[in-house]
Amino acid sequence: MQATLRRGTPGDAEACGRICYEAFKGIADEHNFPPDFPSPAVAVNVAGMMLAHPGFYSVVAEQGGRVVGSNFLDERCPIAGLGPITVDPAAQDAGVGRLLVRDVLDRAESQGAAGVRLVQAAYHGRSMALYTKLGFAVREPLIAVQGSPIGEPLPGCRVRRAGLDDLPACDAIFRDVHGHERLWDLRDAVERGSARLVERDGQVTAYATLLGFAGHAVARANDDLKALIAAADRIHNPGFLLPTRNHDLLQWCIERGLRLRQPMTLMSLGKYQEPRGPFLPSIAF
Repeated sequence: MQATLRRGTPGDAEACGRICYEAFKGIADEHNFPPDFPSPAVAVNVAGMMLAHPGFYSVVAEQGGRVVGSNFLDERCPIAGLGPITVDPAAQDAGVGRLLVRDVLDRAESQGAAGVRLVQAAYHGRSMALYTKLGFAVREPLIAVQGSPIGEPLPGCRVRRAGLDDLPACDAIFRDVHGHERLWDLRDAVERGSARLVERDGQVTAYATLLGFAGHAVARANDDLKALIAAADRIHNPGFLLPTRNHDLLQWCIERGLRLRQPMTLMSLGKYQEPRGPFLPSIAF
């Protein structure tokens, strides 16, 4: 049966969240990795947040009046973040996923996005093949890192909660590292109370919106990222995403007992600047 698409609504949270949990769990189980979402309830909450947030575009696929998949586009900055895209396991391999990806790419183009990025599970070859066919390029190998809080302050680095007055300094770091702004994502984190920053010699040198899949971080130097990680009272499941090319930071994390959980891949379509400083991407990019 041909799938039809429509805009998502908050009322779709239950169906989209359940499918999101089952689809990711099915792929993870197939490859002997832990699932991205620990329970259906968590997936429903995440879907509900995105369906209700004005900064996210959402699309739902239906067959015979039944929801069989969904996709999202984070439109809070000039570079759009794609996903999570999920299809009911019973409706997979029938072109629904490609239809959902094509819809959000058309949306990004219509909204004038400078580029689109995503993070996919590196062990899932079919999704990488789909994104590659659609023009996405592999940019960064990542590893999800999890573990207990380190509790090891770094000399000369002060970590504190970020406030609205800190937005310009934090935004300047992100622009220097990535070549574009990500201010609304940062503002949301500040207003939630999850954003933390590092001060060194009286200057803001790093920030993180959250230490986990849902958050990103940028810094002037690796020591600043280490300070953010070491001061965190929690690493949110399933972990934060660390570029494996950053050998110094990867080795530091391993030496402090943090665990390497699963490989991921950052991919991009459109504008992309090779990062000019250390960073931790979110599950969007």
